[in-house]
Amino acid sequence: MVEAVQDAGVVVTGAGGGIGAALARRFAAEGARVVVNDLDAAKAQAVADEIGGIAVPGDASAIVADARDALGGTVDVYCANAGLASGGSEAADEKVWALAWDVNVMAHVRAAQELLPAWLERGSGRFVSTVSAAGLLTMIGAAPYSVTKHGAYAFAEWLSLTYRHRGIKVHAICPQGVRTDMLDATGSAGDLVLQPTAIEPEAVADALFKGIEEDRFLILPHPEVAGYYQVRAAEPDRWLTNMNHIQQKWEAGQ
Repeated sequence: MVEAVQDAGVVVTGAGGGIGAALARRFAAEGARVVVNDLDAAKAQAVADEIGGIAVPGDASAIVADARDALGGTVDVYCANAGLASGGSEAADEKVWALAWDVNVMAHVRAAQELLPAWLERGSGRFVSTVSAAGLLTMIGAAPYSVTKHGAYAFAEWLSLTYRHRGIKVHAICPQGVRTDMLDATGSAGDLVLQPTAIEPEAVADALFKGIEEDRFLILPHPEVAGYYQVRAAEPDRWLTNMNHIQQKWEAGQ
């Protein structure tokens, strides 16, 4: 058992399935009191019933107050997990870009605005951001997703560097492919890049809890991402050339 989460009040957004449901189950198994959030009320309730949690359905951007009330007045851990896998290029409709930005970035910002005052006053709180390896690297065929996941990672990083001396713990989870409905929605680009090394959602939860135990910011369920990230930073042209080769391979298969 991870002592840091025992009897903690935990909120997991987008927890009706996939990574979110796996996180909710793991937190409950570790002795936390869990609020399960999802836009789909039936899915949220099903997971909550399974784990003995509390369903608080609705838009992840606007449920902090209700979740806090459901937990008796205090949120100890907030998992900003709800996300949108928006494909397309620079030519994607502005509504697609705006929705990706709202869900993948601004929902995290709004949650932090609600949570930070109480956390800073008491000197503790834990913010878990489900980002993606795309937030460290990129993803072919998905400009809105890649750009906004970079934003989600940047915001998590900013929270950590700004508030860690005041007791705020931040974790950024950056997996590659995970066997969820979101992966299925990535189509041929996901089949090429993500499916070959895809893992189960439970492996993401395992990686997070290991990171919590080790007090690490960056959580890499696919450890090889660390090497890719190093190459991207040290040799950006080499990295971009390699990614362009994958882009060309994908285009040839269309």
